[in-house]
Amino acid sequence: MKSLVLTLLFVSITTLSFAQGTSYGVRGGLNVSNLDFDPDATFKNQHRYGFAFGGFVDFGISDNFSILTELQYSAEGGKDESLKADYIQMPIMARIGIGNKFTLGVGPMASLKTWANQDGFSTFTFSGVGGLEYMITDEFFIDARVHYGLSNILDEDLTDIEAKNTTFQFGFGIKI
Repeated sequence: MKSLVLTLLFVSITTLSFAQGTSYGVRGGLNVSNLDFDPDATFKNQHRYGFAFGGFVDFGISDNFSILTELQYSAEGGKDESLKADYIQMPIMARIGIGNKFTLGVGPMASLKTWANQDGFSTFTFSGVGGLEYMITDEFFIDARVHYGLSNILDEDLTDIEAKNTTFQFGFGIKI
């Protein structure tokens, strides 16, 4: 019984300490994405302009360090209809405050495709994400991120060609 009470007390204190620096919000943005093929594509591979939107939770660990988790929809891939790739993504970024207005973040991102099952794309992909955020006010911010694909987005059972997605994302958001 004593260990149960101590465990509950520890969990409560930990939860409260995280909750004190926790912020929530929504974010949207413009994507500029492209696919990098290996071997190089024999066709003209153009950038796709898309959008992203989602919600986030930023867990404040200290005054200058936090962990941001986000769930977002993101339209990526290439410009050609057969190369468009839309995802539900979950970036997790370790963030460091630089002064009062800027925050630098880096971390992994998992992506799950949102379209037809037999289309030649992998269901799950993995990327690295990095970004810079600027607080305009205490609630409003703008940011810029880059997602660099670490895994092949094409289904390896259907083709020997590899393609990795790279996306530049320019966003804005509000903390609530």
